[in-house]
Amino acid sequence: MLLQVNNIDVAYDEFQVIWNVSISIDQGEMVALLGPNGSGKSTILNSISNLIQPTNGEVLFDNKKIHLLPTYMRTKLGISHVLERRRVFPFLTVKQNLLLGAWNGEAKIQKEKTLDEVYIMFPILSDRSNQLAHTMSGGEQQMLAIARGLMGIPKLLMVDEPFLGLSPKMIEKIKEIFNDIVNKGIAILFVEQNVKLALKMADRGYVLESGHLVIEGKSDYLLNSEKLKKVFLG
Repeated sequence: MLLQVNNIDVAYDEFQVIWNVSISIDQGEMVALLGPNGSGKSTILNSISNLIQPTNGEVLFDNKKIHLLPTYMRTKLGISHVLERRRVFPFLTVKQNLLLGAWNGEAKIQKEKTLDEVYIMFPILSDRSNQLAHTMSGGEQQMLAIARGLMGIPKLLMVDEPFLGLSPKMIEKIKEIFNDIVNKGIAILFVEQNVKLALKMADRGYVLESGHLVIEGKSDYLLNSEKLKKVFLG
């Protein structure tokens, strides 16, 4: 497995929010992390990228234990994290935003080559290379955030709520981009509220409820699961 999260607990100060959660993802696989609001989905991603440290358990990447490594070292190993609500630099241009994604050693060396590849995948970003990020639509900013993540030459791309607030047309475009990314051998782990949308895209899914992993499996199995319906509908 490319990524293994083994039996992690996570707490904010003394308030525990994740209990004994384990997930995994293989190279070139697309995996959805699902659950109601407040179930701990974003916390799992933050634990993988070390924005918060688990209080128990371990995280392995490429068979290396990384749960004690700082965030920048995890990025160098090949983990890119696209945070919820895009978080682009609003008063920098599209190109400047992209180049900031290529800060680490190998990515910095290959940044011009990677930039050309990103522009092929996202032609609208090439057309708007000199445009300030804040003048773009929400969907265009989401594409920019994903493209910036790819500038780090990741093996794993984590995306938090990629479809939040997007039009149906833009959702279809992002779905195509996700397929292109996994076809290049890059794994995607993404958080999504829309269960049907997520599972029609993903190979597998994990479902959280109140910080506990309650069900996991292949997408077809989860789509027909009564337990999944109970989590979301009660």
